[in-house]
Amino acid sequence: MTKSVPEVTGGPTRSLAPQPRELIVTLFGLYARDDHHWLSVASLVRMMAAVGVDGPAVRSSISRLKRRGVLDSVRHHSVVGYALASSLIHVIDEGDTRIFGHQRGTIADGFLILAFSVPEAERDKRHALRTILTQLGFGTVSPGVWIAPAHKRAEIDESLRRRGLADYIETFEGNYTSPKALKGKVAQWWDLRSIAASYSTFIDTYGDVADRHREYPMSDEDTFADYVSMLTDWRRLPYLDPGLPLELLPPEWQGLAAEELFETLHEQLRGPAGRFAQSAIDQR
Repeated sequence: MTKSVPEVTGGPTRSLAPQPRELIVTLFGLYARDDHHWLSVASLVRMMAAVGVDGPAVRSSISRLKRRGVLDSVRHHSVVGYALASSLIHVIDEGDTRIFGHQRGTIADGFLILAFSVPEAERDKRHALRTILTQLGFGTVSPGVWIAPAHKRAEIDESLRRRGLADYIETFEGNYTSPKALKGKVAQWWDLRSIAASYSTFIDTYGDVADRHREYPMSDEDTFADYVSMLTDWRRLPYLDPGLPLELLPPEWQGLAAEELFETLHEQLRGPAGRFAQSAIDQR
């Protein structure tokens, strides 16, 4: 792209490539709350067209989300549309904390150690526990022993309680007694290389978006495309990163630069993106 002929339409070239279903969930999280977590089909099609997804692909993705229990078909204001399943509204609220308020612990906070035991007859809960612990950012010390920064205790307790899994676990808090070896252990318990690679990909994908919006006039629709794509890609990352103390992370940890980039883009793009979304919603 040259400065003389800027290509300012359609959003960034994304190596992360969020799927249409992921984009739709982002739209519900961003723009459906003021109307009972509901969006009309027509407004979804308009917004998804702005991010390069055509109507048939939108309807196909909505059908999949409905089958998975993510969306419910609801006629609202005498208009056909979909609402986020009531059982998942708390997930959106949890996501706000994780996505927009990511916290980093300190060594003084210590660690939370969790062990669980699930009867063989309830093996489905064993799988559910492993899934939610991974989503909450736990590392694995050994089979059946999980670890997380202790500053996440309240979030973890609430998530497990809400899902009916708290009775299957035992939790302990404490400090690692060999601090010189702790950094090496952390690299074993968490896949830091994979997390850092995800942050690097985010930076590579969106690093020039802020400059492009400052240098060239961008329509609200183009800004919306960049913002929704960026946020959809970003919202995965705080679930991978447990918020470990910086002293325990590799030098020049890419997470810091990625967090700064996200905050810059969020502040820069959300206003114009919101205007476009509201115009699409108002058309019903």
